[in-house]
Amino acid sequence: MSHVHQAPGAVPIDDPADPRLADYRELTDVALRVRYEPPHGLFIAEGELVLRRALRAGYRPRSILVETKRYEQVADLAADAPVYTAGPDVLTAVTGFHVHRGILASFHRRPLPSAAEVLAAARRVLILEDVNNHTNVGAVFRGAAGLGMDAVLLSPSCADPLYRRSVRVSMGEVFAVPYARLDPWPDALDLVRTKGFTVLALTPAPDAVPIQELTDGQRRRPALLFGAEGPGLSGTAQRRSDVRVRIPMRGGVDSLNVAASAAVACWELCRTD
Repeated sequence: MSHVHQAPGAVPIDDPADPRLADYRELTDVALRVRYEPPHGLFIAEGELVLRRALRAGYRPRSILVETKRYEQVADLAADAPVYTAGPDVLTAVTGFHVHRGILASFHRRPLPSAAEVLAAARRVLILEDVNNHTNVGAVFRGAAGLGMDAVLLSPSCADPLYRRSVRVSMGEVFAVPYARLDPWPDALDLVRTKGFTVLALTPAPDAVPIQELTDGQRRRPALLFGAEGPGLSGTAQRRSDVRVRIPMRGGVDSLNVAASAAVACWELCRTD
């Protein structure tokens, strides 16, 4: 066992095969992690900032894994979970990548609220259809949190907001924004409308309404609907919306990526508050 200076409470580990590190194995294997994490009721947080935000949001840690020299960064945490310390070679062997932030934590997931529960507490929401890129999902959540949206709703095939890359890109803001799955899709868009929201479908189509020309009534309780990178919103989703909306573009560019589009639209709909 390692005899590097260890503070009370730290559990040193020098064997990458140690079963106590099972939650952290092969973090770069997306398919494996997608199959492993939700069924086991866990997600991984990377870095001190994200770890602390998860704790502040009330998520319960299963364990913390930290590079030995960084232990003092987490020594103050009153977490009812073991703190494992290891050298950088062990961390790399376990996770499959260089953990340059030196801190990982495994957290228990919480049951998701229903879409109806999320909508009941919201005035402005953002809806994603088939956005299966974890980086885009994380960026959308960060923009939603920073620009004043109350919640995010996801079609069943959207990427997991609690996947490590989503959490990291969002800088932990996935913990600050309530979210739920909208299922069945797209029929569940009717639920959004019955709760008093105006469903605004974002599209680059030239016949869509420029976003700055929306009426006060259309802005009052907006549900901004975005599609995936490339294909954009499905025709079915657009037909289930109340208004098709576009962000005016210049210079021959037809559209922005989904995270940038969401940020622009959120700012426009929230700027009068």
